[in-house]
Amino acid sequence: MVGHPLLAGEGGLSEVSAQQAEPEVLRYAAFSDDPSGGNPAGVVLDAGALDADGMQRIAAELDYSETAFVTGREPDGARTLRFFSPISEVPFCGHATIATAVAIAEREGPGRLRFATPVGEIVIETTEEGGGIRAAFTTADAGANPFPEFVLEALLELLGLDRTQLDDRYPPRIAFAGAVHPVIVIAERVAFDGFRFDPGAARTFMEAQEWPLTIAVMHRLPDAADGLLRFEARNIFPVGRITEDPATGSAAAAFGGYLRAIGAVEPPARVVIEQGRHVGRPGRLAVDIPETGGVVVSGPAVPIAQ
Repeated sequence: MVGHPLLAGEGGLSEVSAQQAEPEVLRYAAFSDDPSGGNPAGVVLDAGALDADGMQRIAAELDYSETAFVTGREPDGARTLRFFSPISEVPFCGHATIATAVAIAEREGPGRLRFATPVGEIVIETTEEGGGIRAAFTTADAGANPFPEFVLEALLELLGLDRTQLDDRYPPRIAFAGAVHPVIVIAERVAFDGFRFDPGAARTFMEAQEWPLTIAVMHRLPDAADGLLRFEARNIFPVGRITEDPATGSAAAAFGGYLRAIGAVEPPARVVIEQGRHVGRPGRLAVDIPETGGVVVSGPAVPIAQ
């Protein structure tokens, strides 16, 4: 639990009552069945009494890439959900959505949930699997648009890459699935593992482009034994102490829309994305790509010890 400062003096709250006034902050690792893997997310299930400043404060104190806040219900019954990074509110966060759904399913039982988010309604299904809970959310319509050439050149320079290191099968695009995620795909593993960037410069660049979430840098892996396409991701997201996001559900959804838009898959198709190895929190995301409409991203989430 994230506590208020002690309010001392006559008429002030005691430390105990201050802590009781603060809503409980849950911690989950999404897209992994290991609390030390995947992407940590904060979840506040009873955030109705918090204003934006209060939610931002909790997200900054927790210092995960995102924290999700259930702030109430819409007239149609959908739960309202807001997301905050340590530095600002963001329009959507896939891994925090997965974590929130699993937290609710653990308390209410698995089934269908509806979240009203800044990018529209998100429908999410939770099921019991292997002794835990797995969640799958469906995004808004997904696709991709060409990069402005000068923006692509600036991005490659930021990462110390050039066009010869990109995979010709997967042209750079600005992908979307409710939220925007620029996508580049690097051909060789050594270049994928080796690129570096200055977090401050990356944050300035992303804000100039009005990219509130991550830049998805991808690499094609050998196909799975069952023939599924596999990719590895590094998602640039410099916020607070974080430089790379360990497992990014919204970027995975946008990447699914990207693959469909460039004709790299024949829908319906499933793609597996490995992520987090470079920051010591490996996770796995399953991406199901239909012929039209939103992309489905799924994975487990498990509590992290307080």
